[in-house]
Amino acid sequence: MKHIIGCRCVRCGSIYPAAPDITICSCGGILDVLYDYDAVKSKLTKDILCARTDHTMWRYREILPIEEDTTPRGLRVGSSPLYDAPRLTDQLGIGRLYLKDDGLNPTGSLKDRASAMAVTKAAEAGYRTIGCSSTGNAASSLAGNAAAAGIATYIFVPARAPKGKIAQLMMFGAHLTVVDGSYEETYALSKAAIEKYGWYNRNAAVNPYLSEGKKTVALEIVEQLGFKAPDYVAVSVGDGCTVAGVYKGFYDMVQLSLCDRIPRIISVQAAGCCPINTAVMTGDGWIQQEENTYADSIAVGVPRNADKAISAIRDSGGIAVNVTDDEIRAAQRTLGKTVGVFGEPAGVAATAGLIKLCEQGVIERDATVVSIVTGNGLKDIDSAILSVGEPPHSQSDLAAFERLINDNKV
Repeated sequence: MKHIIGCRCVRCGSIYPAAPDITICSCGGILDVLYDYDAVKSKLTKDILCARTDHTMWRYREILPIEEDTTPRGLRVGSSPLYDAPRLTDQLGIGRLYLKDDGLNPTGSLKDRASAMAVTKAAEAGYRTIGCSSTGNAASSLAGNAAAAGIATYIFVPARAPKGKIAQLMMFGAHLTVVDGSYEETYALSKAAIEKYGWYNRNAAVNPYLSEGKKTVALEIVEQLGFKAPDYVAVSVGDGCTVAGVYKGFYDMVQLSLCDRIPRIISVQAAGCCPINTAVMTGDGWIQQEENTYADSIAVGVPRNADKAISAIRDSGGIAVNVTDDEIRAAQRTLGKTVGVFGEPAGVAATAGLIKLCEQGVIERDATVVSIVTGNGLKDIDSAILSVGEPPHSQSDLAAFERLINDNKV
């Protein structure tokens, strides 16, 4: 890959060739892909992008870690809508709010960006099987994209994974194992199996290319805003891979002179599981925490991409904010009623954090903010019903319905 210098360890600085199946540094550190931005600049300009008819994440292939002759694999991923949200903007009292709805990707989450990259890199390296652990979304996105690419998957999820995501996995034909234990135990089992059987490793925390897939959400935001960056971008944070990818995407666009700055990142974690935010707030290293939140996709007590995530938040001058499950449920309802976006709990946590910061007066009144919705609410219907309650029932006559009206039940 002529446009790539190599992969550098974020911990010790060692540089490795960008092999398609590379994982972590010998010191245990996470790797970051280094690009030759001068070489890319002439190949990826505003005019070139505006003229492109490929409305997928691969429209940015010059700044993605794939070979020039590689045919991308998987489903049609990317170009999710960026909704202007004037009613919620007015409610929050800020300048402008946009919602980036990545729940409209093919399997219903932002993780499709990483999984499309995973199956493409696995195919480049000649693998026929991919393995991963997941709280749900990474697993279902891998299973769907791998099915489209004709690649087998072995997937491990904790027993708390929502039924909607389990159903997706089964429908996509994954070899699924539900682990009776925590996500940390689930990850350990997947790691052992991947090493024993020699599968391609899709675990985002150790595969540097997956964050490169996720960064395309930021590339799209810049392009959708007319090659401008917002003042803030709010991101739900679990293992840290997504927030690291978002930062990398804006960083790339600045290096390519396609926007003038990196927005301040609002890192949002659940109050019941917030090891990355705790490290940012205290200035200390992260410490393992219990996974006490119903927002399953960000319930990661041992974040394996913490180094990149913490650097991204700090380097952007960002803000760390934790939200309760009740605040997440309230954000689900608010997004549904004011924007028409149905997000799963982890998917709307970013907006819950933004709402909290606005109520505290932290966000400037003239600020432009993008909040990323990372997953679709249909993936976790049980949690959605907990947020809104059961609907009223009526007999099939108008008088019965009128009684509901009079009792303010509908």
